[in-house]
Amino acid sequence: MKTRLLLCLIPSVVLASPLPKQLAVPGGIAKIPVGQSAQPAPDVSFYGKRVLVTQQNDQWVALVGIPLSAENGQHKINISHHGKISSQAFNVDNKDYPAQHITIKKKRMVTGFTEQDLKKIKADKVSMGKAKAVWTEGSIDADFIAPVEGRLSSLFGLKRFFNDIPKRPHNGLDIAAPTGTPIVAPASGKVINTGSYYFNGNTVFLDHGQGLLSAYLHMDAIHVKTGQQIKQGEPLGTVGTTGRVTGPHLHWIVYLNKTPVDPALFIAEDIPRLDARNNK
Repeated sequence: MKTRLLLCLIPSVVLASPLPKQLAVPGGIAKIPVGQSAQPAPDVSFYGKRVLVTQQNDQWVALVGIPLSAENGQHKINISHHGKISSQAFNVDNKDYPAQHITIKKKRMVTGFTEQDLKKIKADKVSMGKAKAVWTEGSIDADFIAPVEGRLSSLFGLKRFFNDIPKRPHNGLDIAAPTGTPIVAPASGKVINTGSYYFNGNTVFLDHGQGLLSAYLHMDAIHVKTGQQIKQGEPLGTVGTTGRVTGPHLHWIVYLNKTPVDPALFIAEDIPRLDARNNK
């Protein structure tokens, strides 16, 4: 009885997962200590969006996804703990992302959308918006591996021009590989959305906990279903050319607090290997 009582008094333990590399720039990640892990985890928000909090050693650490639109300089997170609200400042450094000009042969992927196209694009936005808003309490899995064997073909954050028309910056990491190349889960998670979307093609969204989400675009085939639990390395589908593409590749997105961040920060040690394939 005494043992059971003592266990009830000890704060619940969250198994620590290896964390991504810190890079406090637009599109990067800030890792900010927010309390001792002997106490319950605090609630943290950044510009009104809830932030992932996980245990590292003897501390609670907030993983803050920094928007590509963030200005360099001081920003702050809000911390709620035991009913007390405080703020903690951190700095965001400047990063200038280069421009990338892409020629899309299928013109209706850039301009001249039909009424039916616009209806589809609007419905896609609603469906994917629901997926991006998913928040699951509890432990996370941030111990990522590369989701596909290929070569880096387009980096995160590039200022993009399609047929010389400016578009939104590149919100993911592109890994080129032949059509049919297997795509695997980089970490354990739950399938929260699958679909065939106008721009993104065949797409899968995974939930890794507390707003840490990942998405896999332009797939040829999808091998999972919504609601399915997935372990690291298990198949999600295959590389393809669906949606707005110039060739077969995986467009891989990672979200923190509803914000796309650079996936390379989650597989930093493996990036040189993937990049080296550009020289072969």
